[in-house]
Amino acid sequence: MSLHEAYEADLVVIGSGVAGSYAALAAAELGAKVVMVTKRGLLSGATPWAQGGIAFPVGHEDVEQHLYDTVKAGRGLSDPDVTGEILKESLDHLRSLIEKGMRFDPGLAREGGHSRARVMHAGGDRSGLFLLNFLHQHLQSRIKILENRFVFQLATDDNGVSGAYYLDGSKRVGVVKASATLLATGGSGQLFGVTTNPGEATGDGIALGFGAGCVIRDIELIQFHPTALLDGTLVSEACRGEGAKLINAAGEYFMGGYYPEAELAPRDVVARAVDTEIKKTGGVFIDLSSIANFEEKFPTVFASIKALGLDSRSEPVPIAPAAHFQMGGIRTDSEGRSGVPRLYAAGEVGSTGLHGANRLASNSLLEGLVMGARSAACAAKELEPISTLGIADPTEANGITHVGRAEIQKIMSESASIVRTGPELESGLDRISAIGYLPSLDSFEIENSNLALVASCVLRGALAREESRGSHYRSDFPETSEVIFHVEQSLDGLKTVIC
Repeated sequence: MSLHEAYEADLVVIGSGVAGSYAALAAAELGAKVVMVTKRGLLSGATPWAQGGIAFPVGHEDVEQHLYDTVKAGRGLSDPDVTGEILKESLDHLRSLIEKGMRFDPGLAREGGHSRARVMHAGGDRSGLFLLNFLHQHLQSRIKILENRFVFQLATDDNGVSGAYYLDGSKRVGVVKASATLLATGGSGQLFGVTTNPGEATGDGIALGFGAGCVIRDIELIQFHPTALLDGTLVSEACRGEGAKLINAAGEYFMGGYYPEAELAPRDVVARAVDTEIKKTGGVFIDLSSIANFEEKFPTVFASIKALGLDSRSEPVPIAPAAHFQMGGIRTDSEGRSGVPRLYAAGEVGSTGLHGANRLASNSLLEGLVMGARSAACAAKELEPISTLGIADPTEANGITHVGRAEIQKIMSESASIVRTGPELESGLDRISAIGYLPSLDSFEIENSNLALVASCVLRGALAREESRGSHYRSDFPETSEVIFHVEQSLDGLKTVIC
């Protein structure tokens, strides 16, 4: 296979969201030569869609309570040691961002699962967009940025990963040969027909890591955001923190009957309650009328509601849960190492032990910052001379031949949504396993292939998790197991690992 272009770098970063961008900036500041590859434009992925803000602890005196809230939400699967490290270190990055000129809104917000107000916003409900624009302003002159290049395969030699192969818009193949490779590709929300994720969230990093020999941990733990508009547009959890209430089709405020904190219950509780009330009464709505200056505080939400022809000031707005965040991912240590030499992972694609079985609201941007910086620092310490690296020729990637994306989404929505059962999961796995593949250099087809692989991992993991824990609810196993365990999958198969 001939190469259209080739680059060399100390570190190649795959993805341009918060984790990838902050990692690239951190590595460049350490003197590393960095190339960033992103399959869409630079400002893409899930980070610009993040409305909630960043849940920094309110000073060092709040780290212990923030840790408690995070572990409580994680339902036993969060690693307290790793979580404590990330939360404590996040304050250093907050200080660094402010010193670089990042401006946050005055005041703090409280969101579901938090025992106090601690979430910082920038630009109201456009926090992710503001943060990413800020990071990109500091990147442009420091690193080589390759936009509209889709990484379809990791480059390898006999000792590990040595870079990445990508396709450009004309289906030409290029390569970045690198001493270290960081996967910062985000999640896999496009597994489902209704999702708060952008179209590029197709599980590419999971597929790349799995093929390279990484362990994929707890991938069945998918968080469904409880309040999305019916087109999947997110209604920020901060709206409930400001006093918004949920109402069923019978006109009843119902959350108080499910959890003492009502609308501020953890996301898994609210999502299942909303799902139950929709099935019981025919619909659920969010009443935003009590929020003063709503269109100023939440301009993105207000505009999205208006675009659907609705008026949030005069009537409750219909909502439903939507696939939102991938808690599991490539198993890493606390410095982002994937277990495969010279390959790192950070952000939503990784599984550090922070989120457990249910991500605490607004901890994701925080994790992206800390783990992006940690991965960059670790990679910089462990760089090998690029002249010593080999690089194997790419093989043509798989493409789906007879099943499209809509069919994958239909299978997953029917078999692995908010409430799951063994028979439905088995049926979904049979249908996904029947998908056939042929080699392809079409990016969309490769994305579908990646989705199908991740779907099979989700279904196998959900079948193996014969319990209900956090975001994973099995109506045939409604109790939480007394034994706390991870579900790990790799090229060697699936196993459960007791914590």
